[in-house]
Amino acid sequence: MKVAGFTFIRNAIKFDFPVVEAIQSVLPICDEFIVAVGDSEDGTLALIQSIDSEKIRIIETVWDMSPNNLKCNVFAQETDKAFRAVSPDSDWCFYIQSDEIVHEKYLENIKNAMQFHLKNLAVDGLLFRYKHFFGSYDYVGASLRWYRNEVRIVRNRADIFSYRDAQSFRKNPNNKLKVKAIDAEVYHYGYVREPKSFAEKLNFQDKLYHGDTAKQREEAYDFSKEADAVYLFEGTHPKVIQERIRKKTWDFNFDSSKNKFKFKDKIKMTIERLTGHRLGEFKNYEVLK
Repeated sequence: MKVAGFTFIRNAIKFDFPVVEAIQSVLPICDEFIVAVGDSEDGTLALIQSIDSEKIRIIETVWDMSPNNLKCNVFAQETDKAFRAVSPDSDWCFYIQSDEIVHEKYLENIKNAMQFHLKNLAVDGLLFRYKHFFGSYDYVGASLRWYRNEVRIVRNRADIFSYRDAQSFRKNPNNKLKVKAIDAEVYHYGYVREPKSFAEKLNFQDKLYHGDTAKQREEAYDFSKEADAVYLFEGTHPKVIQERIRKKTWDFNFDSSKNKFKFKDKIKMTIERLTGHRLGEFKNYEVLK
């Protein structure tokens, strides 16, 4: 069994992405790792080149920032550039976004799951649980705006492609992947970063979605103001991100007793606790039994 990891990145330093840690978190179970490095305004290329591993293969890309390429189509395009650069003899492809990290405690489970499903060609990919951190490394988002699961391992097939803004995948002509849920979790740190850098990142992303009509923030992002519901994280973070945690330069504290939930969300969450089913949940995949 051969496994290829892949990701894309641009302006990692400017927008404070933990991309090095993301790559390092899954590198131990990958035979190669493809990084599509976009035309950055900072030292992103040198940053990726500094990763001490012969598994890393870099392809340099140019992002299509034209007005007719809005709504983050560019994210899927850049994902596919890295995906298509995977060696043809790879069986599985492990996609990790630049603000996602896999705890080392899950690596053996993930590798075993890939081996177990290797010969079952009905399985297009593997489904991970998600934990979304918010504001700091101490809090996890608790509201319904956070997705619970997503596909992060797919087969190395030409009919599979990155979908919409690269959150997930589909297969030609435009069908959902058939996947198996595995006992592994992705830690998403997209909403944990230096507030000024995060505001700049949101400005850039909003412009991709909405063009010249996009909202532009002039001040640092206020996590306390934007928080709706969080809970205190009591677990451990992956080893690869420990140094970044020690270097954190901002504070965020929140009283979970002041969590704000809409009435309809309270009903949905009650049903979810009782049944495990989330009403109205978007699932861009079909889970095989």
